[in-house]
Parts: sequence; C-alpha cells; structure tokens
Amino acid sequence: MSALFLLRHAKAVAQHADGDRARGLTEGGRDAARAIAAAIAERRIMPSLVLCSDSARTRETLEIVLPVFKPQPEVLYEEALYLADAKQMLQRLRRVAEDVRSVMLVGHNPGLQELAVMLSDQPTGPLMSRLTTDFPTATLARFEVNLAWSALERGGARLMAILVPNAAPVKR
Repeated sequence: MSALFLLRHAKAVAQHADGDRARGLTEGGRDAARAIAAAIAERRIMPSLVLCSDSARTRETLEIVLPVFKPQPEVLYEEALYLADAKQMLQRLRRVAEDVRSVMLVGHNPGLQELAVMLSDQPTGPLMSRLTTDFPTATLARFEVNLAWSALERGGARLMAILVPNAAPVKR
C-alpha cells in the first residue's frame, strides 16, 4: 500500500508585478503553512517524494513544511504542475516509480481539489462532503493507494483524512 498526500499552497498575495507565478504567501498564509506543518509533524507524515509546482506560493509553502520531514524526501519542482488540471496531475502521478511508497503533491486549485474528488473511491460520506464543499488554502488530503502508481485511476484511492489549518481534522 502507498500513501498520497495532496497539499494546496497556503494563501497568496493577490498580485505581483512579475505575474501570477511570482505571487508569494501572505503573512496569514505563512501562519497557515506553519499550522499545517505542525499537523503533518504530529501525524508523522513522511513522503519519500514531493512533486511541487514551480510557482512562488507552492515553493514557499513547501519551504515551511519541508523541515518537519525526517528523513528529507526527494523534491522535484515541476513547471508542468503550475495550475495543472486534475488529468495532468494524474498523468504525472502515473509516472512515479513503483518503488516509491509515499508521494506528496503540492499544487493549486481548482485542479488539486478536482484530483482529490476524482481519486476517491467513496462518492459520499463526511469526507467527500467536506472535500466537494471546500478545499481551502494550506489544506492536506491523505489517501491510501492500493494500485501501482502507473495504474492509478478515477476511484483508485481511499480518502483517509482532510487536514485544514486551525480546524479539527476530518477522518474516515
């Protein structure tokens, strides 16, 4: 069994002179990233591979979260993940090496939320209700995956928990 973690970047500033990709985090966003990092550490979430969009806001979110991972995972910053849709992210996950047991993808909405909904094997219930209603910034969705990465498909993962900064976790 493998683990998949989908992390939405923390709250970003509204504009940047160099364009959308250059938008960094707000102070509140940095606080939320620290809160989700604490929740990750408390639950001992330790991905062996992190796939991260190359935008400033995803990089900055990951920089805040990264120190809680022991040992440090392999990190790949990928231009193709910037504002990727659910299908593009799924295609990327299918290229993960089969020996990788735990992956975190740090990305953007709406694609990340759509991917989470697409992957879940449960169409209803409290977790799916939460997931389909809202996927706020700095939120983490945790999945169990019983398929090879190359075979990952719609409904191919079990949604186990949703962690939202400064809120009670929603679990299966």
